[in-house]
Amino acid sequence: MSHADVLTALVAALGAEAVRTDADALDFVASDVHVNARRPAAVVRPVDAQGVAAAVAAATSRGYAVLPRGGGLSYTGGYAPQSERSITIDMGGMNRILSISEQDLTITVQAGVTWKQIQDALKPLGLRLPFIGTFSGAGASVGGGLGQGALFFGSARYGSAAEVVLGIEIALADGSLLRTGQGSLAVESKPILRTFGPDLTGLFTHDCGMFGIKTEASFRLIRTPSETGFASFAFRTIEEAADALSEIARADLAEEVYILDPSAAGTIDADAATMAKTAVSVARGAGGAIKAVKALASLAKGGMDFIPEGHFSLHLTAAGRTPGAVEADLAEAHRIATEAGGFAVAPTIPRVARAELFANLNGILGPDGGRWAALNAKVAHSDARRLIAAFDEMIAPWQAEMDKHGVHYTRLVSALANHCFSFEPVFRWRDTLNPIHRQAAEPGFLASFPEAAANPEARALVDTLRRETVELFRRLGAASNQIGRTYPYREALTPEADALLSSIKQALDPQGLINPGVLGFARPS
Repeated sequence: MSHADVLTALVAALGAEAVRTDADALDFVASDVHVNARRPAAVVRPVDAQGVAAAVAAATSRGYAVLPRGGGLSYTGGYAPQSERSITIDMGGMNRILSISEQDLTITVQAGVTWKQIQDALKPLGLRLPFIGTFSGAGASVGGGLGQGALFFGSARYGSAAEVVLGIEIALADGSLLRTGQGSLAVESKPILRTFGPDLTGLFTHDCGMFGIKTEASFRLIRTPSETGFASFAFRTIEEAADALSEIARADLAEEVYILDPSAAGTIDADAATMAKTAVSVARGAGGAIKAVKALASLAKGGMDFIPEGHFSLHLTAAGRTPGAVEADLAEAHRIATEAGGFAVAPTIPRVARAELFANLNGILGPDGGRWAALNAKVAHSDARRLIAAFDEMIAPWQAEMDKHGVHYTRLVSALANHCFSFEPVFRWRDTLNPIHRQAAEPGFLASFPEAAANPEARALVDTLRRETVELFRRLGAASNQIGRTYPYREALTPEADALLSSIKQALDPQGLINPGVLGFARPS
């Protein structure tokens, strides 16, 4: 298939250096952490919104699909090309922080900026995002996070990235640029309010880039809390831990609170070098010599051998303006956890996690180089035990087959704001690596283990388990983030909701060329 016409148009719009058609570039964007798809015709790397819009127009006017790619760290096929007649837009060139207002507490960034870039820019100013970023914030981008529902650090109190964004700029299928929030006003206005009239911004969150390509976003900021504290607890059962997590979330005691199952704690990279590096960060961030000594003593006492074998562990970060406020929150969390059946252990894990925010992307693999692929379900706290029991019942008959092929799973549970329980099973196995694994992980980490041989049987089993799990979540009426092409979003909708979204898609993208297939909205036949 010849792509000469569209390639000529893309080069004319962006310059030859911004258009790649070599095998390495095409192979790299043809897969994510788990899903393998088709090579696109080209990968383009614009550096500004006008370049993105020009690339979109050049592609769609010639019948080519357009797919956005941010950090590339997802695992649900959200940017996986379905056809060679596709152009992937690599947003890595859109990596500038455009403005920070200390007076208005806002920040505006290009969509390829990472959560780490934002944190690094704001930290010297004593500011931060309310939702700070994801585990993969060293590489995950703002545009991808808004489209996929990024959450974790700060999410128990402030929700996901979608809850703190004020306005977005989007390149539409015809090459025009749409601004939401106060950016939609004819008179230029500062991005301080999202909902002057209908919430157009919300339409472009959790959409997986279905309606357009995000080029810019503005977020609200907060002043960094002056005090931070940590706590960890061990439980005999995941149900007890889940009860405690839900009540801690309802009481608004933590910025993030999460549960690791017994085997998941062992996936944390905490060798001597990591602990030494963490100790330096802990000391620097402790806020004074006495606090530094106490923090380092806690870290040294806890080490990594602090969770009793076979126990589930709950971890939280509390933050506030005064030591007394944080101590009171930690004391209340201790009461809740012990009443639910837990007991306190050294808070090494949450302290390490916060001390080395966005340190590296080695977590894209297990500590032994094994691969993983996660799924998630969001339910009300009152449905938490029902969800856990349903998953356990679904997965139990597969155990012998999993043992046969070396597949196992861990579970990550967390709170999303004070009203939502997040359950994330993570399937793990040994297999050959995808290109993103080799690009994201540090060379020294990759060199520390032999790469596994291709394991198609285990991979096929994981795909089956993922389909079974997704179907379970659908039957339970659970929501999910990072929908991509994995969750049955459209078929789960009511006819009325489907008709509304279909009409919006038709108005914004009549040919269905913007990331076709995500959320179940395929290109019209």
